[in-house]
Amino acid sequence: MAGSEQVNPPQHQDHQPGRETQMHPKPDFEPKFPGNGRLQDKVAIITGGDSGIGRACAVLFAREGAQVALVYLEETEDAKITAEAVKAEGKEAYLIRGDIGEKAFCDNVVGKVIEEFGKIDVLVNNAAEQHPQDDLTEISQEQLEKTFRTNLFGYFYMTQAALPHLSKGASIVNTTSITAYRGSPSLLDYSSTKGAIVAFTRSLSENLAESGIRVNAVAPGPIWTPLIPATFPAEKVAEFGASQPMKRPGQPNEVATCHLFLACDESSYMTGQVLHPNGGEVVGG
Repeated sequence: MAGSEQVNPPQHQDHQPGRETQMHPKPDFEPKFPGNGRLQDKVAIITGGDSGIGRACAVLFAREGAQVALVYLEETEDAKITAEAVKAEGKEAYLIRGDIGEKAFCDNVVGKVIEEFGKIDVLVNNAAEQHPQDDLTEISQEQLEKTFRTNLFGYFYMTQAALPHLSKGASIVNTTSITAYRGSPSLLDYSSTKGAIVAFTRSLSENLAESGIRVNAVAPGPIWTPLIPATFPAEKVAEFGASQPMKRPGQPNEVATCHLFLACDESSYMTGQVLHPNGGEVVGG
């Protein structure tokens, strides 16, 4: 991951999944182009929607005409900022706080969204956590279970809850990672969950194809989000993204466009596929 040059100021946060309000410079989340009604009158649920890629998706989806429900763990200040950005696009963000690793919570999220909006058209499974550990034997049972519960079980639970309310034309977009394709020596459990998400995406896409529900994924490379300073020591954060061919980390608004494409009808002949906004690294053949 680390390169040889500084691309961001050294910084570290002691609490996962991190706070966007504490980052410098702030990630770029605002859409770059005018909306074109790609998600007009659609309803989208976005997990991890308070900051990072989730925030960028929320604002972009709102610009394209969607109502958005933002699911977040505990970062209320970040979530409120995202909600204000959504409001600036002419939409109201519906904020729901809780842990997607708990099935009952996911069921509750879907129930609230149906009560509020009456339908679900798009589900973006995006929330994640990661905990570096160089030695496999040092990964505790608690860490292993927690990472899988958030990164993988949460995707299953949210999808199980939403599925009865999805109909033909609906879209599920999962956030996986470049680490699913090239691995990561210090993110063994995280990479494993991301690989599982690729398999989940491909399998579910075949399972739902006849129902007219598309399932795709996005595999970001190094993206400047709160998870980065909350994961790595300051010196690694300073070099984050420098080893990519483009010599920098990506910004959330450079990833959210992939989620939008897969969520809307422009990708109507795509299911079971993965897009790779990663700064030029060729992965997966």
